[in-house]
Amino acid sequence: MHPVGLLGTLELLLAAMAIGCGTISLMGDPPAASSAAALRRMKAARRRDTAPELALRRALHALGWRYRVDIAVLPGSRRRGDIVFSRRKVVVFVDGCFWHSCPLHGTSAKANASFWADKLASNEQRDRDTDRRLADAGWTVIRVWEHEPVEVAVARVSAALASAGS
Repeated sequence: MHPVGLLGTLELLLAAMAIGCGTISLMGDPPAASSAAALRRMKAARRRDTAPELALRRALHALGWRYRVDIAVLPGSRRRGDIVFSRRKVVVFVDGCFWHSCPLHGTSAKANASFWADKLASNEQRDRDTDRRLADAGWTVIRVWEHEPVEVAVARVSAALASAGS
């Protein structure tokens, strides 16, 4: 932790919130990229409109489902659903295998291993917290892995929408 300690960190967070700063990471600055190729890959990683997300959205739209994209569903939270069916309170997250530690395809970084292990563990923890908070607020949460066949994902989302509408 930073030399200011826990109390100093809390004071910094409160000061940042008071002046309207964006995000503050308690993990510190990320380490430098291990290579130019790694830097290009990280810069190219999209937060939204990924190929699996677009394929799922196209398939749902073709079935007549209408939705909102990249929407904050919890008041006061920056956590955003990839595909949101507001009226039915169904939210879909399309999770990348690396970023969300897929049990089948998730990998461990070799360079800066401790940073990435902490980062991915915090991503998993945030995902579980988001799921819990949304469920407590009456939302149905569907998590789709990027490698999941579109037809399977569409069937899961459609089933949730059908049961939410009845």
